[in-house]
Amino acid sequence: MSSGAVGPPRNRRGFLLVAAHSLWLWLLLTPAAAIVRGQVHPALPAAVGLVVFAVLYLALVAVTVADLAIRPAVHHGGLVAFALLGIGLAVAYGGGPEGWLALLMYVAAAGAVGLVRATRGFGWIGGSVAAVLAIGTAHGLSASETAQSALITVLAGTVTLAFSRTARLVEELRRTQRELARTAVEQERLRFARDLHDLLGHTLSLVVVKAEVVRRLAPSDPLRAAAEAADIERIGRTALAEVREAVTGYRERSFGRELDNVRTALADVGITVTVRETSAPLGVEADDAFGWVLREGVTNVLRHSGASRCDIAVDTDAGEAVLTIRDDGVGGRPQPGNGLRGLTERLEQAGGKLHVGPVRGGGMLLTARIPRPLEGR
Repeated sequence: MSSGAVGPPRNRRGFLLVAAHSLWLWLLLTPAAAIVRGQVHPALPAAVGLVVFAVLYLALVAVTVADLAIRPAVHHGGLVAFALLGIGLAVAYGGGPEGWLALLMYVAAAGAVGLVRATRGFGWIGGSVAAVLAIGTAHGLSASETAQSALITVLAGTVTLAFSRTARLVEELRRTQRELARTAVEQERLRFARDLHDLLGHTLSLVVVKAEVVRRLAPSDPLRAAAEAADIERIGRTALAEVREAVTGYRERSFGRELDNVRTALADVGITVTVRETSAPLGVEADDAFGWVLREGVTNVLRHSGASRCDIAVDTDAGEAVLTIRDDGVGGRPQPGNGLRGLTERLEQAGGKLHVGPVRGGGMLLTARIPRPLEGR
């Protein structure tokens, strides 16, 4: 994936992951303190090596989680260089209680983050553990100390590998969700365009031809031109009736039918849906207006929110009917597009109001209200 495909939310997650990995560097304080106290000789190569090791570790993690456009050969070369540096420092200075074997834990974690295939990741972790055992044995460390370092290395590598693979799967699911939502919208537009084309294409062509005939006949044969004009009127009325019949399927869906449709659409892209309805029925005006609000609101959830959950509620009492649509997506200030303006105008015609805005904890809340007394008009 190129760097241009990474959106701001992904970059923020990458920054947080790098920050989380940087917290692990506290384990390097033990060898660093040993260098400061003069317990490590020679001290200068050890200090330089430790600083380079920490910087290289954060660089490798940042490159991976931010999904930067780095050639695999360069990235894998960086991992190998990092591993050799860690093993070299552990071999040179790992004979005492200064904690140099902990460097192999970072080697295991960096490989677990950077290697996509699970088999490679586990192989890298296994190699890191083998290096811990070999270095600990070569320096004459006790079996318990060596085993403890090996166990920490295994845990650090496997937990990081599991977390990294889970993060990749979540990102793939989000991309698939966005693609499915975009495809669903495009398919609906294509269907509407296709229906109108099938209905009007031939009819309008025929009207144009007959209009040309009327223009040519008008000076020489007014009676025949009038007959052709009447024929144009008949064709136009027939086409108008056909369009009205077709648009009925788009404009006069009941709220209940629209609710079934949005349930299916949200479930198809992996968004959990909950619906709460009161037993009181909606009036005709509220049923029609809420159908439009529900369709537009759920379309925004599908296209823009990146949500994993959507809650829909309909409450009716003696005073008003209220429809709420809430998601747990990215939230933010809504942009006043044609859809929201159209819904606002439609609700105002029914005496109602529309409110859209972010909510605490993330996500958006859309609320539509229509007074029930107006439904009897």
